[in-house]
Amino acid sequence: MTHRTSYNIAVLPGDGVGPDVIRESLRVLAAVESKLDGVRFELREYSVGAGEYLRSGDPLPPATLEDLKRHDAILLGAMGLPHIRWPEGVEMTPQIDLREKLDLYCGLRPIRLYHELHTPLKKHQAGEIDFLIVRESTEGLFSSRLLKHSPEAAEVTDTLRITRQGSERLFRAAFRQAAARRRHLALVDKANVLPSMAFFRKVFDQIAQQFPTVQTERVYVDAASLYLVQRPESFDVLVTENMFGDILSDLAAGLVGGMGMAPSADIGDRHAVFQPSHGSAPDIAGKGIANPIATILSVAMLLDWFDAAETRRGAGLIRQAVERVLSDPNNRTADLGGHLSTTEMGERVARECMRADL
Repeated sequence: MTHRTSYNIAVLPGDGVGPDVIRESLRVLAAVESKLDGVRFELREYSVGAGEYLRSGDPLPPATLEDLKRHDAILLGAMGLPHIRWPEGVEMTPQIDLREKLDLYCGLRPIRLYHELHTPLKKHQAGEIDFLIVRESTEGLFSSRLLKHSPEAAEVTDTLRITRQGSERLFRAAFRQAAARRRHLALVDKANVLPSMAFFRKVFDQIAQQFPTVQTERVYVDAASLYLVQRPESFDVLVTENMFGDILSDLAAGLVGGMGMAPSADIGDRHAVFQPSHGSAPDIAGKGIANPIATILSVAMLLDWFDAAETRRGAGLIRQAVERVLSDPNNRTADLGGHLSTTEMGERVARECMRADL
Protein backbone atom coordinates (compact mmCIF):
# COMPACT_ATOMS: atom_id res chain seq x y z
CA MET A 1 0.00 0.00 0.00
CA THR A 2 1.09 3.61 -0.56
CA HIS A 3 2.26 5.82 2.30
CA ARG A 4 -0.56 7.26 4.37
CA THR A 5 -0.87 9.16 7.63
CA SER A 6 -4.34 7.82 8.50
CA TYR A 7 -5.69 4.29 8.17
CA ASN A 8 -9.28 3.08 8.54
CA ILE A 9 -9.56 -0.26 10.34
CA ALA A 10 -12.81 -2.19 10.66
CA VAL A 11 -13.00 -4.03 13.98
CA LEU A 12 -15.10 -7.20 14.18
CA PRO A 13 -14.99 -8.51 17.78
CA GLY A 14 -17.33 -11.38 16.89
CA ASP A 15 -18.35 -14.13 19.29
CA GLY A 16 -17.12 -15.91 22.40
CA VAL A 17 -13.63 -14.74 23.42
CA GLY A 18 -13.43 -12.48 20.37
CA PRO A 19 -14.34 -9.28 22.26
CA ASP A 20 -11.95 -10.24 25.09
CA VAL A 21 -8.87 -10.58 22.90
CA ILE A 22 -9.80 -7.71 20.57
CA ARG A 23 -9.94 -5.37 23.55
CA GLU A 24 -6.33 -6.14 24.45
CA SER A 25 -5.11 -5.94 20.87
CA LEU A 26 -6.61 -2.45 20.58
CA ARG A 27 -4.90 -1.51 23.84
CA VAL A 28 -1.59 -2.47 22.24
CA LEU A 29 -2.46 -0.70 18.98
CA ALA A 30 -3.16 2.50 20.92
CA ALA A 31 0.21 2.22 22.65
CA VAL A 32 1.94 1.80 19.30
CA GLU A 33 0.02 4.67 17.75
CA SER A 34 1.32 6.99 20.46
CA LYS A 35 4.87 6.05 19.48
CA LEU A 36 4.54 6.55 15.73
CA ASP A 37 5.28 9.81 13.98
CA GLY A 38 2.19 11.26 12.32
CA VAL A 39 0.29 7.98 11.88
CA ARG A 40 -3.26 7.60 13.13
CA PHE A 41 -5.69 4.69 13.10
CA GLU A 42 -9.42 5.29 12.70
CA LEU A 43 -11.40 2.38 14.15
CA ARG A 44 -15.01 1.43 13.47
CA GLU A 45 -16.67 -1.58 15.07
CA TYR A 46 -19.13 -3.88 13.29
CA SER A 47 -21.33 -6.71 14.49
CA VAL A 48 -20.61 -9.90 12.52
CA GLY A 49 -20.97 -13.52 13.60
CA ALA A 50 -23.36 -15.84 15.38
CA GLY A 51 -24.49 -13.08 17.71
CA GLU A 52 -25.42 -10.91 14.73
CA TYR A 53 -27.35 -13.83 13.25
CA LEU A 54 -29.45 -14.02 16.41
CA ARG A 55 -30.11 -10.27 16.16
CA SER A 56 -30.76 -9.84 12.45
CA GLY A 57 -30.98 -13.29 10.88
CA ASP A 58 -27.72 -12.85 8.93
CA PRO A 59 -24.22 -13.36 10.40
CA LEU A 60 -22.73 -11.10 7.71
CA PRO A 61 -25.30 -8.53 6.57
CA PRO A 62 -24.79 -7.29 2.98
CA ALA A 63 -24.64 -3.64 4.07
CA THR A 64 -21.88 -4.50 6.55
CA LEU A 65 -19.91 -6.33 3.88
CA GLU A 66 -20.07 -3.29 1.60
CA ASP A 67 -18.85 -1.07 4.44
CA LEU A 68 -15.97 -3.43 5.17
CA LYS A 69 -14.76 -3.14 1.59
CA ARG A 70 -14.16 0.56 2.11
CA HIS A 71 -11.72 0.05 4.99
CA ASP A 72 -7.96 -0.27 4.68
CA ALA A 73 -7.93 -3.47 6.77
CA ILE A 74 -10.16 -5.66 8.91
CA LEU A 75 -9.30 -6.87 12.42
CA LEU A 76 -11.38 -9.84 13.52
CA GLY A 77 -11.66 -11.53 16.92
CA ALA A 78 -13.43 -14.87 16.56
CA MET A 79 -16.70 -15.96 14.97
CA GLY A 80 -19.23 -18.72 15.34
CA LEU A 81 -20.76 -20.63 18.24
CA PRO A 82 -21.10 -24.43 18.29
CA HIS A 83 -24.80 -24.37 19.20
CA ILE A 84 -25.78 -21.91 16.45
CA ARG A 85 -25.82 -23.74 13.12
CA TRP A 86 -27.39 -23.70 9.68
CA PRO A 87 -30.22 -26.19 9.06
CA GLU A 88 -27.83 -28.65 7.36
CA GLY A 89 -25.83 -28.88 10.60
CA VAL A 90 -22.67 -26.85 9.88
CA GLU A 91 -21.60 -23.88 11.96
CA MET A 92 -21.85 -20.31 10.74
CA THR A 93 -18.45 -19.18 9.49
CA PRO A 94 -18.64 -15.58 8.27
CA GLN A 95 -14.86 -15.41 8.56
CA ILE A 96 -14.68 -17.91 5.68
CA ASP A 97 -17.37 -15.96 3.81
CA LEU A 98 -15.13 -12.90 4.07
CA ARG A 99 -12.18 -14.77 2.58
CA GLU A 100 -14.24 -15.87 -0.39
CA LYS A 101 -16.24 -12.65 -0.97
CA LEU A 102 -13.13 -10.45 -0.67
CA ASP A 103 -10.95 -12.94 -2.61
CA LEU A 104 -8.42 -13.30 0.20
CA TYR A 105 -6.52 -16.16 -1.41
CA CYS A 106 -3.27 -15.94 0.58
CA GLY A 107 -3.60 -17.21 4.14
CA LEU A 108 -0.52 -16.52 6.27
CA ARG A 109 -0.08 -18.55 9.46
CA PRO A 110 3.24 -17.68 11.19
CA ILE A 111 4.48 -20.07 13.86
CA ARG A 112 7.18 -18.99 16.31
CA LEU A 113 8.34 -20.39 19.65
CA TYR A 114 8.81 -17.60 22.21
CA HIS A 115 9.84 -19.68 25.21
CA GLU A 116 10.93 -23.29 25.72
CA LEU A 117 8.21 -23.74 28.36
CA HIS A 118 5.53 -23.18 25.70
CA THR A 119 6.30 -26.26 23.62
CA PRO A 120 5.51 -29.91 24.38
CA LEU A 121 8.58 -30.88 22.36
CA LYS A 122 11.98 -31.48 23.92
CA LYS A 123 15.18 -29.53 23.30
CA HIS A 124 13.74 -26.52 21.50
CA GLN A 125 14.76 -23.06 22.62
CA ALA A 126 13.05 -19.75 21.86
CA GLY A 127 13.30 -18.90 18.17
CA GLU A 128 14.32 -22.39 17.05
CA ILE A 129 10.81 -23.06 15.75
CA ASP A 130 10.07 -20.26 13.29
CA PHE A 131 8.16 -21.00 10.10
CA LEU A 132 5.24 -19.78 8.02
CA ILE A 133 2.36 -21.76 6.56
CA VAL A 134 0.87 -20.21 3.42
CA ARG A 135 -2.64 -21.56 2.95
CA GLU A 136 -4.80 -21.14 -0.13
CA SER A 137 -8.06 -19.72 1.27
CA THR A 138 -10.62 -19.48 -1.54
CA GLU A 139 -10.89 -22.93 -3.14
CA GLY A 140 -9.57 -26.43 -2.37
CA LEU A 141 -11.78 -28.79 -0.36
CA PHE A 142 -13.74 -25.83 1.04
CA SER A 143 -15.01 -24.92 -2.44
CA SER A 144 -18.29 -26.83 -2.22
CA ARG A 145 -19.08 -26.01 1.40
CA LEU A 146 -22.15 -23.90 0.53
CA LEU A 147 -23.85 -26.56 -1.59
CA LYS A 148 -27.13 -27.77 -0.11
CA HIS A 149 -28.22 -31.39 0.19
CA SER A 150 -31.44 -33.08 1.13
CA PRO A 151 -31.83 -34.23 4.75
CA GLU A 152 -32.76 -37.62 3.27
CA ALA A 153 -29.66 -37.80 1.04
CA ALA A 154 -27.93 -41.17 0.91
CA GLU A 155 -24.65 -39.56 -0.15
CA VAL A 156 -23.00 -36.17 0.21
CA THR A 157 -19.89 -35.25 -1.80
CA ASP A 158 -17.38 -32.44 -1.34
CA THR A 159 -15.19 -31.40 -4.26
CA LEU A 160 -11.50 -30.53 -3.97
CA ARG A 161 -11.20 -27.71 -6.52
CA ILE A 162 -7.77 -26.61 -7.75
CA THR A 163 -7.49 -23.98 -10.49
CA ARG A 164 -4.42 -22.84 -12.37
CA GLN A 165 -5.13 -19.18 -11.67
CA GLY A 166 -5.68 -19.79 -7.96
CA SER A 167 -2.56 -21.92 -7.66
CA GLU A 168 -0.31 -19.58 -9.59
CA ARG A 169 -1.15 -16.54 -7.49
CA LEU A 170 -0.82 -18.56 -4.28
CA PHE A 171 2.59 -19.91 -5.24
CA ARG A 172 3.91 -16.51 -6.29
CA ALA A 173 2.86 -15.11 -2.93
CA ALA A 174 4.52 -18.03 -1.13
CA PHE A 175 7.76 -17.64 -3.07
CA ARG A 176 7.83 -13.92 -2.23
CA GLN A 177 7.38 -14.77 1.44
CA ALA A 178 10.20 -17.33 1.28
CA ALA A 179 12.49 -14.89 -0.55
CA ALA A 180 12.05 -12.44 2.34
CA ARG A 181 12.85 -15.10 4.95
CA ARG A 182 15.38 -17.96 4.69
CA ARG A 183 14.72 -18.79 1.03
CA HIS A 184 13.28 -22.26 1.47
CA LEU A 185 9.78 -23.26 0.37
CA ALA A 186 8.12 -26.64 0.90
CA LEU A 187 5.06 -27.64 -1.11
CA VAL A 188 2.68 -29.80 0.92
CA ASP A 189 0.29 -31.91 -1.16
CA LYS A 190 -1.05 -35.43 -1.76
CA ALA A 191 0.15 -35.75 -5.34
CA ASN A 192 0.77 -39.49 -5.02
CA VAL A 193 -2.98 -40.17 -4.72
CA LEU A 194 -5.15 -37.23 -5.84
CA PRO A 195 -5.12 -35.96 -9.45
CA SER A 196 -6.01 -32.47 -8.24
CA MET A 197 -2.87 -32.50 -6.11
CA ALA A 198 -0.72 -33.76 -8.98
CA PHE A 199 -1.98 -30.75 -10.94
CA PHE A 200 -1.23 -28.51 -7.93
CA ARG A 201 2.36 -29.79 -7.92
CA LYS A 202 2.73 -29.32 -11.67
CA VAL A 203 1.77 -25.65 -11.36
CA PHE A 204 4.15 -25.27 -8.40
CA ASP A 205 7.04 -26.67 -10.45
CA GLN A 206 6.31 -24.19 -13.22
CA ILE A 207 6.18 -21.18 -10.90
CA ALA A 208 9.33 -22.35 -9.09
CA GLN A 209 11.31 -21.66 -12.27
CA GLN A 210 10.55 -17.95 -11.82
CA PHE A 211 12.21 -17.91 -8.37
CA PRO A 212 15.65 -19.55 -8.81
CA THR A 213 17.04 -18.14 -5.54
CA VAL A 214 14.49 -20.04 -3.42
CA GLN A 215 15.24 -23.66 -2.60
CA THR A 216 12.22 -25.96 -2.85
CA GLU A 217 11.06 -29.34 -1.63
CA ARG A 218 7.86 -31.34 -2.04
CA VAL A 219 6.32 -33.16 0.93
CA TYR A 220 3.17 -35.27 1.15
CA VAL A 221 0.76 -33.93 3.75
CA ASP A 222 0.95 -37.03 5.94
CA ALA A 223 4.75 -36.88 5.97
CA ALA A 224 4.62 -33.14 6.65
CA SER A 225 2.55 -33.84 9.77
CA LEU A 226 5.24 -36.22 10.96
CA TYR A 227 8.15 -33.87 10.17
CA LEU A 228 6.49 -30.89 11.85
CA VAL A 229 6.59 -32.84 15.09
CA GLN A 230 9.99 -34.50 14.57
CA ARG A 231 11.95 -31.57 13.11
CA PRO A 232 9.94 -28.33 12.96
CA GLU A 233 13.13 -26.29 12.95
CA SER A 234 13.88 -27.53 9.42
CA PHE A 235 10.97 -25.62 7.87
CA ASP A 236 10.93 -22.02 6.68
CA VAL A 237 7.81 -21.56 4.52
CA LEU A 238 5.23 -24.23 3.65
CA VAL A 239 2.54 -23.73 1.02
CA THR A 240 -0.54 -25.90 0.72
CA GLU A 241 -4.22 -26.34 -0.12
CA ASN A 242 -7.07 -24.91 1.96
CA MET A 243 -8.05 -27.93 4.08
CA PHE A 244 -4.48 -29.18 4.50
CA GLY A 245 -3.49 -25.69 5.66
CA ASP A 246 -6.39 -25.59 8.09
CA ILE A 247 -5.29 -28.83 9.74
CA LEU A 248 -1.53 -28.23 9.69
CA SER A 249 -1.95 -24.74 11.15
CA ASP A 250 -3.55 -26.18 14.29
CA LEU A 251 -0.91 -28.86 14.60
CA ALA A 252 1.80 -26.22 14.20
CA ALA A 253 0.20 -23.97 16.82
CA GLY A 254 0.40 -26.87 19.26
CA LEU A 255 4.17 -26.88 18.86
CA VAL A 256 4.51 -23.34 20.24
CA GLY A 257 1.91 -23.18 22.99
CA GLY A 258 -1.47 -23.55 21.34
CA MET A 259 -3.98 -21.52 19.38
CA GLY A 260 -3.57 -18.50 21.62
CA MET A 261 -0.06 -18.11 20.22
CA ALA A 262 -1.01 -18.36 16.52
CA PRO A 263 -1.77 -15.14 14.60
CA SER A 264 -2.98 -15.13 11.02
CA ALA A 265 -3.77 -13.00 8.00
CA ASP A 266 -5.90 -13.62 4.93
CA ILE A 267 -4.70 -11.36 2.17
CA GLY A 268 -5.92 -10.57 -1.32
CA ASP A 269 -4.91 -8.05 -3.94
CA ARG A 270 -7.19 -5.34 -2.50
CA HIS A 271 -8.37 -6.42 0.95
CA ALA A 272 -7.00 -8.18 4.03
CA VAL A 273 -8.38 -9.65 7.26
CA PHE A 274 -6.24 -10.20 10.37
CA GLN A 275 -7.29 -12.48 13.18
CA PRO A 276 -6.07 -15.05 15.72
CA SER A 277 -6.15 -18.59 14.37
CA HIS A 278 -8.26 -19.78 17.30
CA GLY A 279 -12.03 -20.10 17.44
CA SER A 280 -14.57 -18.43 19.69
CA ALA A 281 -14.00 -20.75 22.72
CA PRO A 282 -17.38 -19.94 24.30
CA ASP A 283 -16.57 -22.03 27.37
CA ILE A 284 -14.04 -19.41 28.53
CA ALA A 285 -15.65 -16.27 27.06
CA GLY A 286 -15.85 -13.42 29.54
CA LYS A 287 -13.78 -15.24 32.14
CA GLY A 288 -10.69 -13.15 31.53
CA ILE A 289 -8.39 -16.10 30.85
CA ALA A 290 -8.12 -16.15 27.05
CA ASN A 291 -4.63 -15.59 25.64
CA PRO A 292 -4.58 -12.33 23.59
CA ILE A 293 -1.10 -12.86 22.11
CA ALA A 294 -2.34 -14.32 18.81
CA THR A 295 -4.60 -11.30 18.29
CA ILE A 296 -1.88 -8.86 19.29
CA LEU A 297 0.54 -10.46 16.82
CA SER A 298 -2.19 -10.32 14.17
CA VAL A 299 -2.21 -6.54 14.68
CA ALA A 300 1.53 -6.57 13.94
CA MET A 301 0.79 -8.39 10.68
CA LEU A 302 -1.85 -5.77 9.88
CA LEU A 303 0.68 -2.97 10.38
CA ASP A 304 3.18 -4.76 8.16
CA TRP A 305 0.56 -5.07 5.43
CA PHE A 306 0.08 -1.29 5.36
CA ASP A 307 3.68 -1.31 4.09
CA ALA A 308 4.69 2.18 5.19
CA ALA A 309 7.91 2.86 7.08
CA GLU A 310 6.13 3.98 10.25
CA THR A 311 3.61 1.13 10.30
CA ARG A 312 6.38 -1.42 9.72
CA ARG A 313 8.21 0.12 12.67
CA GLY A 314 5.04 -0.27 14.69
CA ALA A 315 4.82 -3.94 13.75
CA GLY A 316 8.39 -4.45 14.88
CA LEU A 317 7.61 -2.66 18.13
CA ILE A 318 4.78 -5.11 18.87
CA ARG A 319 6.87 -8.16 18.08
CA GLN A 320 9.74 -6.93 20.24
CA ALA A 321 7.35 -6.23 23.10
CA VAL A 322 5.82 -9.72 22.84
CA GLU A 323 9.32 -11.21 22.75
CA ARG A 324 10.35 -9.36 25.90
CA VAL A 325 7.16 -10.14 27.81
CA LEU A 326 7.20 -13.84 26.96
CA SER A 327 10.91 -14.20 27.73
CA ASP A 328 9.88 -14.05 31.38
CA PRO A 329 8.46 -17.49 32.30
CA ASN A 330 6.14 -15.83 34.83
CA ASN A 331 4.29 -14.08 32.02
CA ARG A 332 1.96 -16.88 30.97
CA THR A 333 -1.79 -17.13 30.61
CA ALA A 334 -3.68 -20.26 31.65
CA ASP A 335 -3.26 -22.01 28.29
CA LEU A 336 0.52 -21.74 28.74
CA GLY A 337 0.41 -23.05 32.30
CA GLY A 338 0.43 -19.65 33.99
CA HIS A 339 -1.92 -17.35 35.88
CA LEU A 340 -2.00 -14.04 33.97
CA SER A 341 -5.42 -12.80 32.96
CA THR A 342 -6.27 -11.64 29.45
CA THR A 343 -6.08 -8.03 30.60
CA GLU A 344 -2.80 -8.48 32.48
CA MET A 345 -1.13 -9.95 29.41
CA GLY A 346 -2.43 -7.14 27.20
CA GLU A 347 -1.29 -4.51 29.69
CA ARG A 348 2.22 -5.96 29.88
CA VAL A 349 2.65 -6.00 26.12
CA ALA A 350 1.26 -2.45 25.82
CA ARG A 351 3.60 -1.28 28.58
CA GLU A 352 6.60 -2.77 26.79
CA CYS A 353 5.54 -0.98 23.61
CA MET A 354 5.48 2.31 25.48
CA ARG A 355 8.92 1.70 26.99
CA ALA A 356 10.59 0.87 23.70
CA ASP A 357 12.61 3.36 21.70
CA LEU A 358 11.77 3.53 18.02
